[in-house]
Amino acid sequence: MFADYHIHTSFSPDSLYPMKDCIERAILLGIDEICFTEHIDYGCVNSYCCNCNEYYKTFLQYQEKYKNKISLKFGIEFGVQEHHKMYFSKIFEMYPFDFALLSFHQVEDKELWNQDFQFGKTQDEYYRIYYDEMLNTAQAFDGFSVLAHMDLLKRYEINGDYPFEKSKPQIEEIFEYIISHGKGIEVNTSSFRYGLNDLTPSKDILKLYKEMGGEIITIGSDSHRAEHLGAKIPYIKEVLKSMGYKYFTSFDKMKPIFHEL
Repeated sequence: MFADYHIHTSFSPDSLYPMKDCIERAILLGIDEICFTEHIDYGCVNSYCCNCNEYYKTFLQYQEKYKNKISLKFGIEFGVQEHHKMYFSKIFEMYPFDFALLSFHQVEDKELWNQDFQFGKTQDEYYRIYYDEMLNTAQAFDGFSVLAHMDLLKRYEINGDYPFEKSKPQIEEIFEYIISHGKGIEVNTSSFRYGLNDLTPSKDILKLYKEMGGEIITIGSDSHRAEHLGAKIPYIKEVLKSMGYKYFTSFDKMKPIFHEL
């Protein structure tokens, strides 16, 4: 099965890609299932919030139109901070999502991409605070399926690679919680277009997740444009197999479905 579980269209403020065009390209690429994961971030100057009503209405129209050609899933990417969890909980309860990514684009109401959050902190400090926020939010907010691009900080890193061993105790604590609560992680193939020297999350994180008994794992391109769609997903499936993974995951009505790699 060929599935892409992290896709943005023009319903996300950082994409201009029409949903119809995305669907038709996915069909041309031979993709069996795609999950739209439009942005909802809250609490920052540069907040990204899709219009959920219009998004859901349009999704239903296309789901019916293309039902014999491709499977379409209704998802969301929540950019959550713990102190805004009630806002996201209300949205999660309002719509019948198939899948929800939990992302951390901001911490302390400051953006990661422009170094606002990292500014004035040592590398040790901002990594520690970032993973603390991830654990605390995952424990406080249950409306998600998987943690998206866990080590997103490295996408915007200007101080060199941060040693995995320094963050490992925190990541172990995160995995202990999410695995025991039926949550998972994603592999985000945007690492290739960002020119990173490792996967997202890193191979060390993926190995640790496997060692700790993690099984729920989705693969998504983080697509915002036509050329992103489905990118490197077959390659990632082979990498996961080489690590000992047997399955990847899709979702339906927030329930995981396992597929052989």
